[in-house]
Amino acid sequence: MRALLILSALVAVSAATPALAAGDCTPGPALADNATPLVPIEVEMTVVPSLLAPLAADSPWRARFEAAADELLSALRSGQPARWQPLLGGRWLGERERAAVATLLADECAAFAPLLTARGPIERRILGWNIPASYSPADGAEIAARPEAEALVCWSAGQGNDAAWPRTAAEADNAAGRPYACARIAYSLRGGIPSWRAFVERG
Repeated sequence: MRALLILSALVAVSAATPALAAGDCTPGPALADNATPLVPIEVEMTVVPSLLAPLAADSPWRARFEAAADELLSALRSGQPARWQPLLGGRWLGERERAAVATLLADECAAFAPLLTARGPIERRILGWNIPASYSPADGAEIAARPEAEALVCWSAGQGNDAAWPRTAAEADNAAGRPYACARIAYSLRGGIPSWRAFVERG
């Protein structure tokens, strides 16, 4: 009898949770704003995230990030791990991270899917972080003089506009349903040798 009750409960849960059909990328219903969470969450102080801004056209880093972004996207679209794995974290990319990126690229509902199959033009944005207002001109000059820099590179297979791109780094998480996909590129000129590596994360 107990086994029958458990089986009945599982059937009821299955019936209440619609299964995603193959190729169906429709997200499930969102919780209402006043819904009670299953696990209570402590209230934390709200931290205002740093806003992203397009990398300036006259930035000495712009051409380098553009070239890196083109090479990275071409490697990802090739579908060949031997091409994109060396660009993602280099020797710092572990087996778990490789598998996670491979799963992301193979997911037909993920943010990268439209880019990998697009036949039309792909739009691109190179975004940097705004220097906080509390920083002095000397702080800004010190940052600009560093031999390394980071930027977020985002692509969209649709006709994007300013509202369709991430406003903060948290929105560049490659979560399903995003109209863009992003990668973080870290560039270095230390020792006079240009080098870069990219990082792809999934929200």
